[in-house]
Amino acid sequence: MAKRNKKTRAKGPSVKLNGRKVSQTRGRVSRGFGRFVLPLIVLSVLLAGIGFFAFSGYQTATASNFFAVKTVDVRGAERTSADDIRRIVTSAAEKPGVWNVDVSDIRVRIEKFPFVKSAAVSRVLPSGIRVNVIERSPAAIVHVTSGNFLVDGEGVMLGAASANDKQFPFVLHGWDESKTEKAVPENLARLKVYKKMLDEWTQFDLASHVKEVNIANPREPTAVVEDSGRTISITLARDNLGKGLKTAIEAISGKGAKIKSVDAGGIYPVINYME
Repeated sequence: MAKRNKKTRAKGPSVKLNGRKVSQTRGRVSRGFGRFVLPLIVLSVLLAGIGFFAFSGYQTATASNFFAVKTVDVRGAERTSADDIRRIVTSAAEKPGVWNVDVSDIRVRIEKFPFVKSAAVSRVLPSGIRVNVIERSPAAIVHVTSGNFLVDGEGVMLGAASANDKQFPFVLHGWDESKTEKAVPENLARLKVYKKMLDEWTQFDLASHVKEVNIANPREPTAVVEDSGRTISITLARDNLGKGLKTAIEAISGKGAKIKSVDAGGIYPVINYME
């Protein structure tokens, strides 16, 4: 009798559940889930707990008295009060301690001082903080509505001038106090002329004769000198500041009572006498 060829399918083991055959593969998946996933969840919880306690311990340790600020080393501050800088650092580091203190915030606060151009703040563990200050250098004394002020080479107002600022023998008038776009470049041009005046007049030993200068117009600056008890305004050429002033002073020497002003912008000084 011929045997029938029957196609056979591979069947996994099965069991009867409520009258139905259910593959045992599901059982194996459930056991695999319990074997690998549940331990992973438990491990994650344990690691999270360990991390929390470690972080709490870290915060406690770094905020301890061991890291309390004890020394503040300030370097480079000459015109800026080192004591004021120390007060800022101490108040900022008092609660968090040296390890946790926000050095960026301290730097921003220190750089608000008028003379401070930049500051670098660093920790000196375990209990110290160092502040290195780079200050702005005064370039001139300028006269504004509220008085005489020091400015640096970038035209930044630094603070009120005092009698101790003797490196500048005369005051610059004609400074633009407005906040317009052209004020900054024009003030920088005034500073350039002012520096040239200092250099040339020191060379000719003329700076001591000048009381003030007006550089409202940088192309035609004026110098105010005194002769015979009167102040006299001398207009100068920007390209001939030294020789022009020297020639004008020699021309008016001893005649100041009769002279109103001098135009020294040309080859020879032109004297304007009193009426």
